[in-house]
Amino acid sequence: MADEATQRTEIDASPARVWEVLTNFAGYPAWAQDLKSASVIAEDDQGRGVDVAFRAAAMGRGTSYTLRYDYGKAPDVLSWELVEGDITRKLDGYYELIGVDGEPGKTELVYHLVAELAIPLPGFVKRRAESMIMSAALRHLKAHLEQ
Repeated sequence: MADEATQRTEIDASPARVWEVLTNFAGYPAWAQDLKSASVIAEDDQGRGVDVAFRAAAMGRGTSYTLRYDYGKAPDVLSWELVEGDITRKLDGYYELIGVDGEPGKTELVYHLVAELAIPLPGFVKRRAESMIMSAALRHLKAHLEQ
């Protein structure tokens, strides 16, 4: 069974700047601490990464997965779905970028994730891991954009 989680944060950067960083997949390892590599393996006709292969540290071991990105609601929402993964059955989600009224240099960022692991783990362990992954991703992205 898949678990869903949503977290949000406010970032001192414009939505355009946040979008730029989120769609620069090759740059993810510079700010996403647990990612070892990210490489675009397919692009759309505008040169945007559509299929992206990731290698990450997870639960004391390495994991590999490929996500397919959807730009249908760009630049407000960047969504993705799992194409393949070695320890995941589902890893779908989205980032929603919301401009803060009256503050063009700020963005409210919503991160939504639906995950299902191929390996059995107790529910409380999965929920804790999801929370830690999402919190770390938002914290690292925020620190990268606000430096």
